[in-house]
Amino acid sequence: MLEEALSAPDAVARQMAADPLSYARLGQALQEQPPGSVLTIARGSSDHAAHYLAYLVMARLGRLVTSLPMSLITLYQSRIHCEGLLSMAFSQSGQSPDLIAPTRFFREGGARTVAFVNASGSPLAAAAEHVFELHAGPEKSVAATKSYIAQLVAGARVVAAWQQDDALRAALNVLPIALQEAARLDWSSALPVLQNADRLFVLGRGTGLAVAMEAALKLKETCGIQAEAFSGAEVKHGPMALVRDGYPLLVFAPRGPAQAGLLAIAEEMRSRGGRVLLAAPIGTPGAELPLATTGNEDLDPIALVQSFYPMVEALARARGFNPDVPPNLAKVTKTH
Repeated sequence: MLEEALSAPDAVARQMAADPLSYARLGQALQEQPPGSVLTIARGSSDHAAHYLAYLVMARLGRLVTSLPMSLITLYQSRIHCEGLLSMAFSQSGQSPDLIAPTRFFREGGARTVAFVNASGSPLAAAAEHVFELHAGPEKSVAATKSYIAQLVAGARVVAAWQQDDALRAALNVLPIALQEAARLDWSSALPVLQNADRLFVLGRGTGLAVAMEAALKLKETCGIQAEAFSGAEVKHGPMALVRDGYPLLVFAPRGPAQAGLLAIAEEMRSRGGRVLLAAPIGTPGAELPLATTGNEDLDPIALVQSFYPMVEALARARGFNPDVPPNLAKVTKTH
């Protein structure tokens, strides 16, 4: 897991050197004929990457995006209208039937279908009209790291192409350098706080919520911690009643419109007795976990998760787990 997480900057560099015309063509097509509706198809870490793409599309392009409950197609046989639909599926392996079936259904119904996959010869790739390979290379660890980061980058590339945003494209081109810096940042101060934790909140908001969701999943599967991800706003609607007497919280506060509110909620949780680990750019008051910045604040969450992965791998080992082989899990999960 650690080796693959640390190889993510190289994977991103490979991806950025590949398929520029394919991204440009899709972006041009979406500009010329905007979709009437947009949905994502994914599970697990891939669904968190889809959530990031969805937020960028809604924030930057003003188009609502829905996460598809796949059982609508696979179990309930819903005849969803495909006219004007854009569907975007995310998967490392491209093997799960409940991603393949909806993608095939939508394509046969006339929708535009996109797949982001690390295995270009997979059934999901065969089902989609537009296929974007992640170029992450083989991923042997059960817990996805470099493929998740590659999915985040692929989603941002689609948005940059659709919006024809040269500044975002330029920031993506130099992102591998920022990721190398992020991988070197020291998050070891989190280990003594979390080594004996059995539950945890991970807070984010906006573009950062997707990586808070990913962090909570990794804490569950590699460390055996019952971690829950919440928006910094949503946590105030009930969940924060649990916060007292040293209750641990990871608060992710990268740059952007959501940062001020996240810094405020971190301070409020401290006042309630919570043990807050604040991840924020270097120099932010109260931050114990430093964050690297990128060429565009919308890409900062990608650097954040790059710093998180080595920490959670070390935490798993400190708690007596093997992060490469989490209990009861397999690399390829096939659900229907």
